[in-house]
Amino acid sequence: MTSSNRTPADTSTAAPGLVQTLGLFSSTAIVAGSMIGSGIFLVDADIARGTHSPALYLGAWIVTAILTMIGALSYGELAAMMPSAGGQYVYLREALGPLWGFLYGWTLFLVIQTGTIAAVCVAFGKFLGVFFPTISTTHWLWHIAHVPAIPLGPMVLGNMEIGVNTANLTGIAVVALLAFVNVFGVRLGALIQNIFTSAKALSLAALVLLTCTVGRTTEAWNANFGPGWSQFWKNAEWSSLHPVQVGIGGPTVLVNVLVILAVVQVGSLFSSDAWNNITFTAGEVKNPRRNIPLSLVLGVGFVLTVYFLASLGYLLVLPMQGDPHGATALARGIQFASEDRVATAALGVVFHSGGAQLMAAAILISTFGCANGMSLAGARVYYAMSRDGLFFKSVGKLHPRYRTPAAGLFVQACWTALLCVSGSYSQLLDYIIFAVLVFYILTIAGLFILRIKRPDAPRPYKALGYPVLPALYIAMATWICIVLLRYKPQYTWPGLVLVLLGIPVYLFWSHNAKSQARTALNSH
Repeated sequence: MTSSNRTPADTSTAAPGLVQTLGLFSSTAIVAGSMIGSGIFLVDADIARGTHSPALYLGAWIVTAILTMIGALSYGELAAMMPSAGGQYVYLREALGPLWGFLYGWTLFLVIQTGTIAAVCVAFGKFLGVFFPTISTTHWLWHIAHVPAIPLGPMVLGNMEIGVNTANLTGIAVVALLAFVNVFGVRLGALIQNIFTSAKALSLAALVLLTCTVGRTTEAWNANFGPGWSQFWKNAEWSSLHPVQVGIGGPTVLVNVLVILAVVQVGSLFSSDAWNNITFTAGEVKNPRRNIPLSLVLGVGFVLTVYFLASLGYLLVLPMQGDPHGATALARGIQFASEDRVATAALGVVFHSGGAQLMAAAILISTFGCANGMSLAGARVYYAMSRDGLFFKSVGKLHPRYRTPAAGLFVQACWTALLCVSGSYSQLLDYIIFAVLVFYILTIAGLFILRIKRPDAPRPYKALGYPVLPALYIAMATWICIVLLRYKPQYTWPGLVLVLLGIPVYLFWSHNAKSQARTALNSH
């Protein structure tokens, strides 16, 4: 049964049977591997189109780095205080109550975790098509229907192709493979994660090295930095105004620097998300009170540093502004890179031939490792929810031999596969970015609440910079949410609706849990 009166000691033992096998390296690999998917190779084009300034383009990544690092430092205290399976779900449950924990877990299962896994697995299929052309989103094996675009207030629903093509079939195969592999113990899943995270780290390091050294072009330097760095600071003055379209089909308005930096966070924050996944697996981490906070800082610090350097490398190879109809990568620039594949365009300039294949190989490694880390971690949240009576009962049981949440892995894989077939995952992820940020705000607010509610609870690690840095996170993230509500309603209201749909589901499951508890009590 759910209880907001559990002590930290109770919470740390709320997941009996899980085996603590993850060391510091494996924990850090889960943090970094879950963060690095395909975003860093794609989202820079959209950020460049929004900012129209090299300084603001890099500034967007700096804002993301500050927010994410403060978040990691703050979560470290919660993880050390409550090192149990479920992570953020547990923190919200204990600080704000079981409803808030459930709404996070519900949204995680419905979209955040499963939608991201679907997106990166289908991306794996798309980039595998570089080597095997028959694998494509247009090569249909079973086309069920086309759902037309349906305008609904500030958003557009639909515009999806439902069915099985060779790309999403490949993605579904990866989803099934990872679910199957992770049943055989967290040690095997961690080994795969370690290998693929190391490989993607080397790939990104090579990308940074190539773009920052031999790949530098005179065209990019003159366009992005110019004489005396004048081009770099162009459109970055406090008085600069930037055009933003309100919603879909709405009017275009001019906004200041602070607003435009908040608007473009949709891409950079999404590509830096999932750093909290290690907290989901806390019940299987060795010495979790030390290793989880440390792995958060190490993993987040490494990824955000590499992301910033990769974006800087793009500026050294490609002009930021370009012609959407340009015949070459240099002419199209970062803003209009073909299909937003900025990294592919940059490597194409470096190598002239073979760049697309090299980048495709790097993204295959990156997406596979990301999907593995998220598959491994997500099932632990549903396991914790089930043990509180707030999810399918079978998901709260461990595999008798391997001590893994096998049922949770299976349920997660089934829903992810359905999202792959429906083609809705990309649209759903657009809708949920705002809700993800709100849950981060609530969780860090829970840090203050738990300091008051449980002042004497053991805290082996205390959040660095408390209370200033956590308060700064809440202020910055709240500003971004306000801006998105005003200027990007297509990313906000749908996400809130998806979250609120969980309230009747919570009432249903909590009622059943209480009924079962009363029946069990009466039988004794």
